[in-house]
Amino acid sequence: MGLDAELLLHPEGPIARRIPGYESRPQQTAMVRAVDSALSTRRPLLIEAGTGTGKSFGYLLPAVRRILEHDERLVVVTHTIALQEQLHDKDVPLIRAVVPDEFSAVLVKGRNNYVSRRRMERTEQRVDRLPSDPKAQEEVGALSRWVDLTSDGTRADLDFAPRGDVWDLVRSDSGNCMGRKCPRHDSCFYQLARRRMESGQLLICNHALFFSDLALRARGAGFLPAYDHVILDEAHAVEDVACEQFGTSLAEGSVRHLVRVLHDSRRGRAFLDTLELKDGRESARVSAVQAVRQVATASEQFFDAWERWGQQAESNGRIRSPGVVPDTLTPAIGELKGRLNLLRDLCVQEADGYEIDAYEDRCEDLISQTKALVEQTISGCVYWLEGMPRPGDAFRRLRLAATAVDAAPILREHLFGGKTGVVLTSATLTTGAGSFLHARTRLGCEDAETIELGSPFDHARQMKVLVDERMPEPTAPGYLSSLSRRIDELVQRTDGGAFVLCTNWRTLRECAGLLRRAFGDRGHPVLVQGEDGAPGRLLERFRADRRSVLFGVASFWQGVDVRGESLRNVIITRLPFDPPDKPLVQARHESIESQGGKPFFDDTVPRALIKFRQGVGRLIRSATDEGLVAILDPRVLTKSYGRRFLDALPEGVHVETIDSASHR
Repeated sequence: MGLDAELLLHPEGPIARRIPGYESRPQQTAMVRAVDSALSTRRPLLIEAGTGTGKSFGYLLPAVRRILEHDERLVVVTHTIALQEQLHDKDVPLIRAVVPDEFSAVLVKGRNNYVSRRRMERTEQRVDRLPSDPKAQEEVGALSRWVDLTSDGTRADLDFAPRGDVWDLVRSDSGNCMGRKCPRHDSCFYQLARRRMESGQLLICNHALFFSDLALRARGAGFLPAYDHVILDEAHAVEDVACEQFGTSLAEGSVRHLVRVLHDSRRGRAFLDTLELKDGRESARVSAVQAVRQVATASEQFFDAWERWGQQAESNGRIRSPGVVPDTLTPAIGELKGRLNLLRDLCVQEADGYEIDAYEDRCEDLISQTKALVEQTISGCVYWLEGMPRPGDAFRRLRLAATAVDAAPILREHLFGGKTGVVLTSATLTTGAGSFLHARTRLGCEDAETIELGSPFDHARQMKVLVDERMPEPTAPGYLSSLSRRIDELVQRTDGGAFVLCTNWRTLRECAGLLRRAFGDRGHPVLVQGEDGAPGRLLERFRADRRSVLFGVASFWQGVDVRGESLRNVIITRLPFDPPDKPLVQARHESIESQGGKPFFDDTVPRALIKFRQGVGRLIRSATDEGLVAILDPRVLTKSYGRRFLDALPEGVHVETIDSASHR
């Protein structure tokens, strides 16, 4: 039997009967038709669907139709965990209830998210390898109890966040997987999930996993099964994620961690210290331990050299040429890898041999990362050093990084260049007057079909926009004090229920510090990103008290859905321009200039417009939401490009200056 999506979405249809207060939306029906056509023709489609369109059903129903009528496999990709869970736990089950035939949907997660039953048991048996502090041992006990209760075996199912060194002991890892030799193979959480994925018809994953797989496919590998179509939701984030996944990085902490888990000179509780070897083979352990110590020394010398280089380099840490610091690290890691390999067949316990395989893989990864970064072997990337120590830092957090400058040629070849159908959707893909030019150009899909669908919400009635034309420049004396006073006034207008969206951590911390006590004294719970808990927990607390004030940076500008009266006030402290000296931004601008373009108008403003629209979009999430958006940046009124930001506001919204509004 065929699937008639428009009949399912009819005001008196089966979906309406299952959703209280359901409203049929013409934008959603239009989206269904557009996605259906794109999947049929396999012509790339960019579709902007305004907030409230119901875009998840707009693409899920055509996707399910391809599954049921054409026996095809589709991958749906989201940027945020919240949307993944909504699709898998809420939207897909509802569609299953109203379509005539069965189909399988699988939430796909990276392997490191899964606990290994065998390694969990091994960790419990080898308490001599546990970190010696009571907190770590307590977490291992909690994980052991959880393994007997969990249904999927992923970290998302935990009610606490395990420490990295503890999770590292029990997580599933391809390097130490015993395959069918594993006594827990048939009940292995990852292997069960893998089998579900291999037979799944609708796969749901995040951007990072999808583009990691795409990068592997470019090298002839990959872990996702073959698919016919991909639908990328929250597509405004695609470019940055793709660029990152086609680059690489090396953190000093990663090398420290490898050293720490292999050898503990103080307590003797690390892997090599407790490894059981066959008689007469102690010398092999001694040699391996010595190699670990050499890696620790080489790492310190290598990153010391990078720190000295960083003190004399450009302030943004950009590395403009290869070989500026000698690679003294990979020879030591290579020696360690060889010593570990010699231990492989000397282990008493077979499982320890598989653990050694995993440590050898880590060594190989570190070698390839270091060589790529020092020698700059990945073409099309910008390279930089970050994490330079500041006065008062307890320890150093240096990191070398490389990311692709231009995603367009990569995606043009590896995403759009094949026979796969590709649909990209978001509430913010255009940069004014319905123009998809920036998205098409940056994503390498110049020939894609484009459709803009507005929001069904009455923004002119539901939203008020205030602009402060008297705020000083951030470089002016007393700027933060002025900003804090204005935030205070705006929070009082709505009695809290406010998001304060900042463009950098310094502004966030200083404004929150100046206002925390005053807000607390007036009964406003203050929630600060990076200080008061994980983002998900902050949102829970924000929703729980309608007088809360939340200070956030990048991740709170997008992908956050707070409906109802909990959020009545979105305060945009500054237009969200990317820092011009950020290495990636700098490299992109150099590339645009070399082609005769104007970086500020061709790249900086379009990116800021999309982020601005995302920030504004936090306020109205349902037909009954109401509130105000305050823009504390006078450039929207004083600069020639400011009109583009005002034009990017929802249609019909009236803009007032804060002073004129306050005198009404």
